[in-house]
Amino acid sequence: MANHKSSIKRIRQTNAKRLHNRYYAKTARNAMKVLRATEDKNEAQVLFPKVCSMLDKLAKKHIIHKNKAGNLKSKLAKHVNTLAQ
Repeated sequence: MANHKSSIKRIRQTNAKRLHNRYYAKTARNAMKVLRATEDKNEAQVLFPKVCSMLDKLAKKHIIHKNKAGNLKSKLAKHVNTLAQ
């Protein structure tokens, strides 16, 4: 266990931030799963901007790297474009 008050506080803050980040990252992953599982192109085109927005927000808050967000959006866009109507 830490000896300094500041390090004890830092541990407390880190745990709170970790849980917060984990929640939003998991929410985005679930949204991506739903989008990938969608077979209807119209529904996928409605979901795609929402998922992209989630990924952009995660990248902006440094929860995921901006290049990872770009790669994920690219793969999802490719998936949506290959769906048949």
